Amino acid sequence: MAKKVSKNSRVGQRAANAGSGKDFVKVVKSIKDPVTGKYTYKQLMIHKDEVKDFFAKK
Repeated sequence: MAKKVSKNSRVGQRAANAGSGKDFVKVVKSIKDPVTGKYTYKQLMIHKDEVKDFFAKK
């Protein structure tokens, strides 16, 4: 019979896996072409702490 994992144990496991892929998010930024007026989309997987910097850049 399998044992149920407690919530406190899972919180501890999250701290151990700090460098895992769950810290990354996919961001999509629309960029308008000044000549044609069409939009292109830039997609990146970046760390969740760098999201504000990504959207602040022009």
